[in-house]
Amino acid sequence: MQSLQAKASEWSGVDSADAFAVDDTNLFQKLGLQTFVNLSTNFYNRVYDDEEEWFRSIFANSKKEDAIQNQYEFFVQRMGGPSLYSQRRGHPALIARHRPFPVTHQAAERWLHHMQQALDSTPEIDADSKVKMMNFFRHTAFFLVAGDELKNKQNQQVPCKHATSSSHQACKNF
Repeated sequence: MQSLQAKASEWSGVDSADAFAVDDTNLFQKLGLQTFVNLSTNFYNRVYDDEEEWFRSIFANSKKEDAIQNQYEFFVQRMGGPSLYSQRRGHPALIARHRPFPVTHQAAERWLHHMQQALDSTPEIDADSKVKMMNFFRHTAFFLVAGDELKNKQNQQVPCKHATSSSHQACKNF
């Protein structure tokens, strides 16, 4: 069976080296906390205002403020900052946390559409950082799509480099 990382690379068109180039620079130090808050706020404003009901419905049971906080805390933690997300919510366990949602190719592309627009309209993020971040987001989105295939398989340990830069823990059993 092809690994989730290999599927993510194939489906996203982003190889692992480019996806994890976010680890080469401490983007948190470079950009600062407020930039990540602004990016996540911009992103979720777009998501909650999406014209496609099927896409908005994915987020219907989440409060926008909580979604914004979860996302910026994860981004800060993953991109070199303090472990805000883990301190509040535990290990990111991306596949397990996204298990209740339909993480399809179509949903990933729609999510990425909004993230690209949010990145493009966040002037505090320089062009090089935008490329690194978008490569990471694209690969991670399709990592989650690949993980969605595992929903019905119990007791799987999935290597999860997407969740943390300091260790390559497993993405918890789900």
